[in-house]
Amino acid sequence: MSLDQIKQYMDWNTLNVTWTDVAEIIILSFIIYQIMIWIKSTRAWTLLKGFAVVLALLAVAAIFHMNTILWIAKNFFSLGITALIIVFQPELRRALEQLGEKNILTTIVPFDSSKTAGEGMTDRTVSELVKACFEMGKARTGALIVIEQSVSLQEYDRTGIALDSLVSSQLLLNIFEKNTPLHDGAVILAGNRVRSATCYLPLSDNMTLSKELGTRHRAAVGVSEVSDSLTIVVSEETGSVSVAKSGRLLRNLNQEQLKEQLHALQAKTGEKKRKVLKLWKGRGGHEDKAAQ
Repeated sequence: MSLDQIKQYMDWNTLNVTWTDVAEIIILSFIIYQIMIWIKSTRAWTLLKGFAVVLALLAVAAIFHMNTILWIAKNFFSLGITALIIVFQPELRRALEQLGEKNILTTIVPFDSSKTAGEGMTDRTVSELVKACFEMGKARTGALIVIEQSVSLQEYDRTGIALDSLVSSQLLLNIFEKNTPLHDGAVILAGNRVRSATCYLPLSDNMTLSKELGTRHRAAVGVSEVSDSLTIVVSEETGSVSVAKSGRLLRNLNQEQLKEQLHALQAKTGEKKRKVLKLWKGRGGHEDKAAQ
């Protein structure tokens, strides 16, 4: 092939690339990149490596014309898509949940505006939480406190007992006191109120978590993997206070560090509230103009 032919082949006009093609390339690149990150951060990475070994063995079978193996593989892989959906069901569900948590649609249409614009935690609630957690830590009283954010935790509320009480250190200490009716399970908070107690949470299957951690810590990480909640854990064995969020566990926090985590949650809630109010004000302004 001559140099002129190569230039002609690589000519932009000859390729007839449109803006639609460019947009498709960008979208596909983004999707492939996100899928690769998702695979790398879940157990799908291990399964993918196993799948690569199977493909390598099939390549060897094809080279040496092992027809029986190829026939079995052909019939088996016809069900491959269904099998992948079944195998990766938890990961696919989490991936879709993470996509929903990005609030792409709610920036355009505020579906959750009433919830987001609701009451957030006050400084008093933060102080009461910190006080209760470290008093329980000194007494070696285990506790599990989930603070709900934009993702609803009502499905876990239903597993417990409804309370709807104002948050106070005395209330939390009484709830988690050993051998009391409400001490087993998690407490779910919404804003400044204790909404329910004795709730059951999903356990994390993250194999990287320390073997020293018990069911309480795995439940805290588990609920943080399926929601944007923040969960406070008080260890019954050591009295240490930890926080779980976004599938990560921050261990052995002191009082100031716990306050920082809760104040960051306050700031996040306040920012969402301001965005919703601003959006609704903008919509109201457009409506007034339209009415004129």
